Amino acid sequence: MNFEGTTYRPPVEANSMLLQVTVGCAHNQCTYCNMYDDVKFRVINTDQIEKDLIELRRIYKKAERFFLVNGDAFVLSANKLKKISELIKRYFPECNTISMYASIQNIQSKSDNDLRELKNCGINDLWVGVESGWNTVILDINKGYTVEEAKTELSRLSIAGINYMAGLMLGVAGKDKGIENAKHTADFLNETKPKLIWAGTLGLFEGTPMAEDAKKGIFLPATEIEILEEEKALINGITLTNVPFYGIHPTNTFPVIGNLPADKQSMIDKINDGINEMGRATLSQSFQRNSL
Repeated sequence: MNFEGTTYRPPVEANSMLLQVTVGCAHNQCTYCNMYDDVKFRVINTDQIEKDLIELRRIYKKAERFFLVNGDAFVLSANKLKKISELIKRYFPECNTISMYASIQNIQSKSDNDLRELKNCGINDLWVGVESGWNTVILDINKGYTVEEAKTELSRLSIAGINYMAGLMLGVAGKDKGIENAKHTADFLNETKPKLIWAGTLGLFEGTPMAEDAKKGIFLPATEIEILEEEKALINGITLTNVPFYGIHPTNTFPVIGNLPADKQSMIDKINDGINEMGRATLSQSFQRNSL
């Protein structure tokens, strides 16, 4: 099997077959991220992808779901993705879903017809790191698009019948801005209707622009209690029906998981219990997360 660089995939994809189709991240300019700094972005050639599929077929009798590696595999052209889908179906005809990370820019590069054809090829669940629904934050962290552009592109996915899973980053707005960020983000999610919501917490990783800004006092990190209050406000503000919420990233102080809206109050109660147990004084400090 060909794997170059660190392999990243959502924890929910733990049982999916992994197939590397790109190395690194095509954007790789988000101010908080250093995940792909050790590799140069490139596309894996089709011959290598087919060799990997042949090897996988020898080892595994069945694979109904594939996750395409790495940082924003949906950057590949529609034709390339269709070819990869055809190869997957050739060697694993039982496969019914192909998933991957995608950026808003990746979606922008596809026509409406491209999206429909990709859906028909089995490409359905896209993990989109939206991080926040507040345009000020999106511009500050250099995601490469505006919130309005994100809404447009995610609407196009919905029309094509492609699900999107929203990745969020608690604390990304900084000190004293968590509640406002939660409101904007909840409004964004209510409008764009993700299939699943995944919430992690901002980490300040050495060498990233955001970590450097924090050292200079340009970016002021939120305290633990601010982040937890933000998470509660976010959960409370989401009005979607039957949507899983995963707040179980290792960077989160208290893991919560549930289905919205049924488990809304129980998740908020669990966070409150954690706050009461640990104490607001302790949680009012600003802890720097610098590793996963």
